[in-house]
Amino acid sequence: MRRRARQARALTLTLLPALLGMTLLAPICGQAAPLSFEIPFAGRQTHSDTRIDSFALPTAPFAKGKVPSLALEGNVTRLSWQVSGQMTTLQLLAPLREQLEGMGFTPVLQCDTDACGGFDFRFGVDVIQAPDMNVDLFDFRALTAQRGTGEDADYVFLLVSRAGSVGYVQLVHITPGQVDLTVPEADDAPGSEAVPGVTMPRAEASDIAATLTASGRVVLGDLIFATGSSELAEAPYPSLSALADFLKVSAGRRVVLVGHTDTEGGLESNIALSKRRARAVMERLTRRYDVPASQMSAEGAGYLAPMASNETEAGRETNRRVEAVLLSLS
Repeated sequence: MRRRARQARALTLTLLPALLGMTLLAPICGQAAPLSFEIPFAGRQTHSDTRIDSFALPTAPFAKGKVPSLALEGNVTRLSWQVSGQMTTLQLLAPLREQLEGMGFTPVLQCDTDACGGFDFRFGVDVIQAPDMNVDLFDFRALTAQRGTGEDADYVFLLVSRAGSVGYVQLVHITPGQVDLTVPEADDAPGSEAVPGVTMPRAEASDIAATLTASGRVVLGDLIFATGSSELAEAPYPSLSALADFLKVSAGRRVVLVGHTDTEGGLESNIALSKRRARAVMERLTRRYDVPASQMSAEGAGYLAPMASNETEAGRETNRRVEAVLLSLS
């Protein structure tokens, strides 16, 4: 009886993507074949874009201060899905890996969480912004695969994670080749100027809890640090008060505080500075707002996860920030 139930469930999961129309036919560059990819789970697509772009394809776990990668240029398709249910990250990844292998892809990199490099790997690779994609720093898996060789090759980077009862899947398909870098003529119509978007959730203090719960992360936008300093200025910070209230609801709630910088200076020094700033915020929450240190940790991403272009002062100011990333609500 149980065997029949499993077979019926397997048939349902096989037919469901076709019913939902979740097949991807990626445009191609050069001679790479189209990628027809299906998500064999009940879920919804949260992000889809294709553009001529560059992509740093991870080829090994984080080591010696960086994620080894292959620099590619060509047609880059980025997609993400959210999947309902209680599947583990392995249960999410295994059928997707099998599908890719059946399409002729050969794995180049396969790792999970600590074996990938944990926090350092997550912030060293290209991840679609929240809330479309969410990566739990303690529970994710990554797969890089290649199909073909030379000019006929194309590549896939697959990243899966989960938070609570939701699974997250990101697929990036890269078809390298000669690209047309001609800049289109500007549209002079009023209101057509391109404005760099900021996709990381920012929130008023009153919305910190709601944004953190819904998006999995939030920028603490009212913090004040002197230029080049990790000392948090003595001032009332409504964002910290709201975050403290959120954490003290339950001892099982945990966040990681992540510091970020602009691109001025070297990577190592910026990572160190960003981590010191995150640590300063953690200490303030512990000392001033009585949040148990066991509910928090502090990390630094340096300039590896910008929200805006570093070519303008406004963009650099946006990138200098500390954010809270939700690890657990239980």
